[in-house]
Formats: sequence, structure tokens, C-alpha cells
Amino acid sequence: MKRTVITIAMMLVVLPSLAQNSNFPLEKQEAVKAVFKKYVDMGFPGMALTVYNQETGFWSYAAGMSNLENNVPLTPEHLFYLQSVSKTYMAVLILQLYEKGRLKLSDPIVNYLDDDWLVSTEGTKKITIKMLLNHTSGLPEYSTDPILVSKIIHDPKKVWSVTEMLSHIKGKPIDFEPGSKYAYRNTNYEVLSLIADKITGDHVAHMEKTIFKKLKLNSTVYLSKDNLNTDLNIADAYWDVLLEGIPVNVSTLQRANVSSMKGDDGMVASTKDAVLFLKGLVSGKLLKPKTLELMQEFVLNEEGEKRYGLGIQYYDLDVTYALGHSGGGVGAGCVLLYLPELDSFVFMATNFNTMMDSPIRRKAENLQLDVLKALFM
Repeated sequence: MKRTVITIAMMLVVLPSLAQNSNFPLEKQEAVKAVFKKYVDMGFPGMALTVYNQETGFWSYAAGMSNLENNVPLTPEHLFYLQSVSKTYMAVLILQLYEKGRLKLSDPIVNYLDDDWLVSTEGTKKITIKMLLNHTSGLPEYSTDPILVSKIIHDPKKVWSVTEMLSHIKGKPIDFEPGSKYAYRNTNYEVLSLIADKITGDHVAHMEKTIFKKLKLNSTVYLSKDNLNTDLNIADAYWDVLLEGIPVNVSTLQRANVSSMKGDDGMVASTKDAVLFLKGLVSGKLLKPKTLELMQEFVLNEEGEKRYGLGIQYYDLDVTYALGHSGGGVGAGCVLLYLPELDSFVFMATNFNTMMDSPIRRKAENLQLDVLKALFM
């Protein structure tokens, strides 16, 4: 099947109401509801999605609970953890700076950073900004460092700085020669956030101006220690901690952990806002057409399959393909996709741990595929 680059086609700005005027086919709505019921019955606390197609408009749906303890129903208006989907937002910000001539993708990262943990690691002088964007830098993974993980577990309310988090890879050798192969590492996007801070002074404020406000993403929030404890209507987070098929509320740990991460994570959004972001990106509201094409220069994995561009993943769905990103965390998981051949967008999220193995997670290996089949097949 022919694989094309993202089509730059301007879409309607004024859209019909979600609740009253959605033309999304009723049979597909019922199919999605059946899939959601299946997985909620399996033990998932809650699930939600928004789907958009220019012909049918927006349709949003949620099932299950935001909070199991108090029987609070989950809605699409709740804010969901974007997890690694945040990497696409970070990549867009970096590419906006690239378009304005404020950085070059070929720039060595040491041109911008002189942090001790970085310069003390041999080989980092060869790492470029582009290598961070497409995960070919060779930098080791910070988030799985045993000492850091132990500290987070012992102090689950602590909000860490990016520099504190990255200091845990100090002295560790790079995993491979920079640029020689692909290996997904959260470290790459944490480093990108530091570079963006160096250039803009505050990459969070810059992102709010050039992405959130530009696309009117009024239900998207970059978490920090300053807004950590405010009422943001975030869905509670759950994890089958004891591996007995019983979800446990881990919202305190989840919110503090996500608030600590910048560039590779750190954001929450409503299901519709997530779709509006990707729709805005595809329609050329954030980047120029040539830059969108650059985002799709996918590196290959060891099997020769397309895997990662500049902040976006490639998904081979057998009968079609998708571009976007997925994310998983201690108490949440999601995926944001654009299906070019179907001219459709979808964001689906759950408030249950999708990162680590558990009896509930094992039952849900086909969750994303089941939802996509219900929506589009």
C-alpha cells in the first residue's frame, strides 16, 4: 500500500457541537461502546476517546470511572495524562525554533548545554539535536536508573527538576556510537527541554504561547510543582500494584512523577484537545509543509521497519498505517493517531497502568487494535 507524507489540507475552523451534532455513524459508536465495556469489565477503571473525520466531525465517549473509591464517572472532559505523547509537542516546539533560525538540527547539543552529567560522558560531543529528536543519540535511559526509581518510591510526592533526574546517568557510557542506530530513550527529550529552555528562557511558557494558545487548547496543561495540587479535573490513576487484578489508586505518585518530567512527558489534556493538537499540526497551523515532511524521515529498527521520525512514530496497521505517538505510565496510558488514508484522527486513553505487566494488562494486549477496528473497519 502506498505510503504518503502528511497531507497539508486546511480543515474547518468552526466545528459542530460534540454532544448534539456528531455525524459519526451510530453502528461504529455502538461498536466502540461494546469494546470499552469489554475492557472495563476486565478490570480497567476507565477509558475515553475522541475521534475526528472531516465528513463526520468529532465524536467523544468515555466509560468506567475516574475515581473508583467514590464512584465518579469518567468523561471525555476529564484531563488525561499524555505521557510520551508529550514528545510530539516537544518536537514541534524544537522544529518551530528551527524554522525561525534559532537552532540547527545538526548542532551538537554541547553547543547549548554544559551540565556536568553531560560533558562527563564520553562521546556526547558527537550528539546532535536531530539525534535527540529521532532517538539515535545513544544516550542511556535515565528513568530506569535503580537509584532514581528507589528515590521516587521512597518520596512519591517529590517533584524533581530535569537536571536532578538526568544527573542519574552521570558517568554512564553512551549505549552506542551517536547516529549509528535507533534506540528509544526518554533521556533524549528531557535533554531537548533543557535546550529549549536555553533558547527561549522558559520552554513551557513558550509552548503555551506557540502551541496551546495558537490552537486554543484550553484543556491542555503542562504540569509543574506550581500547579501540582490545583483542581485540574485530572482522572485518577490506577495500578495493579500487587498483581492480583485489583486496581489501586496511585494518583499522588502519578501526578508528582509526571510533574517532574519535561519534554518526554509532563502534560495532561482532554481527549478533544489532544485530537485538536494533532489536527492542527497536520493542517499546517504549527509547522511549514517542508518541516512536516522532515518529521517523517523515519529511522529504521534492526528489522528494517520504519519506527521513528522527528517526534512521531510510524504504525503499520496491516490494512492501513498511522502516524502519531503512544504513551504509558505508572497509572495511565494513551495513543494519539492520524490515519492519512482514512483522513481520521483518534486519541484514546485509560487511567490504568499500561507500562508494567499485570494480570489486567495481559488481558488488554489487543485493546488499541480492537478500538481501531471498531472505529474504522
